[in-house]
Amino acid sequence: MYTQDIRPAFEEVIGKDGADKARFKDALDAAAKAIATLETHKKNGALPVLTIPEREDDLASIEEAVKRIAAFKTFVVIGMGGSSYGGKALTSLVHNPLAQSSALEIHFIDNIDPLTSDRLLLSLDLKTTIFALISKSGDTAETLAHALILIQEVKSRLGADAVRNHFIAITEPKDSALRRLAKTHNMTVLDHDPSIGGRFSVLSNVGLLPAKAAGLDIRAIRRGAANVVRHTFETPDPEPAKGAALQLALMERGRSLAVLMPYCDRLDMFNTWYRQLWAESLGKGGKGSTPMRSLGACDQHSQLQLYLDGPRDKFISLILLENTCKGATLPEITDPTLSYLSGRTLGDLMDAEQRATVETLTRNRCPLRIFGLKVLDEETIGALMMHFMLETMIMGELLGVNTFDQPAVEEGKKLAREYLARK
Repeated sequence: MYTQDIRPAFEEVIGKDGADKARFKDALDAAAKAIATLETHKKNGALPVLTIPEREDDLASIEEAVKRIAAFKTFVVIGMGGSSYGGKALTSLVHNPLAQSSALEIHFIDNIDPLTSDRLLLSLDLKTTIFALISKSGDTAETLAHALILIQEVKSRLGADAVRNHFIAITEPKDSALRRLAKTHNMTVLDHDPSIGGRFSVLSNVGLLPAKAAGLDIRAIRRGAANVVRHTFETPDPEPAKGAALQLALMERGRSLAVLMPYCDRLDMFNTWYRQLWAESLGKGGKGSTPMRSLGACDQHSQLQLYLDGPRDKFISLILLENTCKGATLPEITDPTLSYLSGRTLGDLMDAEQRATVETLTRNRCPLRIFGLKVLDEETIGALMMHFMLETMIMGELLGVNTFDQPAVEEGKKLAREYLARK
């Protein structure tokens, strides 16, 4: 499904110094203890994010909801952060020729910019549109604001009885504003697992509902994730542990910026999903590293200069997809300055550029690791997502922070409500 090569960072940076080698070895030993802790939590049911990949009992409710969604032409998912990013990252795969085709048009509302929201609302034919309202707590102000506006619009244009047919809600099975709103309008409600935080919810109905609606194989997504869970708990020094140990050792050397740079447009939204996962889980008590979003090959013309010749404060993760011989073929070219392109495909050019980036970064002793993908399908992205979730959980144990809370964010939410209440 994927490979992880940490040798460029280890051999070019850590391996040159005996103290750094010892630091990495200590971090890897600590990662093994962290995995043992996570395995205990998995066995006693305290971390359902690690058991959900093997489940199938909850998929029927997702598939039943998608049957309703399939009767519409447009599906709009409304949620903030983890309630949106996972589904967005998964549905980016619909361009994959191995995925089932879907005629459904899917949009995500994950911000409250009034112009963007107005534009989308004006473009929708409400008769052929169904909405999913997603909030773990059921009290997310931004999601509820959109919900109230859209319910009002549906009532106004289609009648009050139409609301229940045009909305689905996903929220925790407890009293909340969204749960009450759904009950008032007799909406279908899917339960959000209270023990799975929003940024870890991609393998639950939060991420899999839009994925299934887009025509993706949700069982394959979970299968890929389950394979990584098994690998992590059954293999000495598994890939997520090596990734976390490497980053801890580099952070202690001042590499406080974590760059993720996939060479694939379909992983651009995956990058956004990862950025929230890493930042919100680990940035606590003065600890953590700052995730940076980058995309190859376009950011070779933008950020690569900084990575190569700027401050030595970055650790770079490249995700490389096999592209050789893929895409349109360039014609025969008579201009001798362009002869290197003659008869090549766009995939050949992408492959050459990602290889060149690896070599250039290595020559300049920039610490990097390389994820290699043969194909990007449902099983592969499920595996990648579980790798990064486990790596984040292991890093939380190594740093001694609570990976699953976000106290600083909650303060901002409280203040926003107070400002609105004063008017």
